[in-house]
Amino acid sequence: MKRIILILPLFLIVSGLQAQDDAIVKFFSKYMDDDRFSRVYISPKMMQMAGGFLKSNDGNTDKEAADLGELITKVRGIRILTADKINGKPLYSEAMSTLSKNKYEELMDIQDKSSSVKFMVREEGGRVRELLMITGSAENFTLLSMLGNFTYEDLNILADKTNIPGMDKYKKGGK
Repeated sequence: MKRIILILPLFLIVSGLQAQDDAIVKFFSKYMDDDRFSRVYISPKMMQMAGGFLKSNDGNTDKEAADLGELITKVRGIRILTADKINGKPLYSEAMSTLSKNKYEELMDIQDKSSSVKFMVREEGGRVRELLMITGSAENFTLLSMLGNFTYEDLNILADKTNIPGMDKYKKGGK
């Protein structure tokens, strides 16, 4: 009986994390077959291949490329859902309502009359496990989820040295 009492809280924590991930997956799934949206998924294997290419770029010993390759292998996957020529404000609100605010910490919130941009992170053990960007305006909507095992310095380097979608907004917002 004592074992069950000790295991139950752990099960509830793991279930809660899985349910949060499911909320994002459900949001993607809800709109991924909608013709108004474009969907991109970059698998962990593709990120490993990209990082490996940079690390071993035809015998190139460029340390910066090798370091960037190592950093890219920390990315476990990227999911992007985007739509142009659509009122993204209601979608922004819907996406935000699916998230459990206690699982994500807000990094940036950029609001003006015509658009909203929010960056959030999910941390575990002092490491960033997910960077989430949600944008909505009268003309478009974007949701980006980048999974991995990062430090904040890693995220800054990714924003500065790569063309990963959404990182340009991250870089601009941090200045």
